[in-house]
Amino acid sequence: MTLLVMLTVSTLLSLAVGSNVLPLSVIADVLRGGGDAEAQYVIHELRIPRTVTGLVVGAALGVAGALMQAFTRNPLADPGILGVNAGAAFAVACGVAFFGLRGVTSFVWLAFLGAFTVTVAVYLIGSSGRGAGDPIRLTLAGVALGAVFSGMTTGLTLSNPDAFDQMRSWNAGSLLGRGYEVLLPMLPFIGTGIALALLLAPGLNALALGHDIARAQGANVVRIRVGVILAVTLLAGTSTALAGPISFIGLMVPHVARWIFGVDQRIIFSISVLLAPIIVLLADVLGRVLIAPAEIPVGIVTAFIGAPMLILLARRRRASTLS
Repeated sequence: MTLLVMLTVSTLLSLAVGSNVLPLSVIADVLRGGGDAEAQYVIHELRIPRTVTGLVVGAALGVAGALMQAFTRNPLADPGILGVNAGAAFAVACGVAFFGLRGVTSFVWLAFLGAFTVTVAVYLIGSSGRGAGDPIRLTLAGVALGAVFSGMTTGLTLSNPDAFDQMRSWNAGSLLGRGYEVLLPMLPFIGTGIALALLLAPGLNALALGHDIARAQGANVVRIRVGVILAVTLLAGTSTALAGPISFIGLMVPHVARWIFGVDQRIIFSISVLLAPIIVLLADVLGRVLIAPAEIPVGIVTAFIGAPMLILLARRRRASTLS
């Protein structure tokens, strides 16, 4: 109930706060079909699409992070730290630079390809050879691949001014300007990824005890691996295509859920669907007011929030496991 109240409050703040602050009475009037033309335009054309984008991107990143942490048994795993976002961003940069892609809807398949490739590569590199992923090796592999792809993306955009202009706002992680024509085609992918994650949750609970014990309990480890890779690709790829690479949401949210509600993945995934959008929306609202009337992209705000969180996690005892 508390999370639902917080989600409602953050949604209302996202609708109200901006260069033109709107009272809640005006928002309610517009939602009922009234209000003047300017208020209707601001709410219906700008802030509702932006808010809904924040909701779905936050949910996708939160669940993707929880999936990766459960799958790798590594509390430092998230799509940003393990390089998934960087791989998706590099694929999008290639599409912009070499194929002349200009719309976010045209980015999604390339983002899927980049996310899928890096997810598989990180797991293969970090695998111990016996089917289990070593947390330290997985993290190092993800950081290394993420740095490589980020460097290539930067070099590509700087060497191609047109690509740089197209990607500057997107690459910082932004919810601005995401209309319904961009948002609606992405919803089925994120919905499918979240549904698949919930279906995988019981198997991931068994997998937390170790691959051998999971097999003894009847869990199909290979099927779980394939399902996790597919779900992370859907969630991280789509969210990156929509809003650009937003880091640390997938790192923070599962930890908060785990600290408060325990280690049951079914609960962690359910909490992540609610908590991650709250953080994304509040970060977006904060970015609108810090240097108003200009804005700070949400990806930069979450980085400022998430970096101290990563330091805290790295300093905690037993930070390399989820047990």
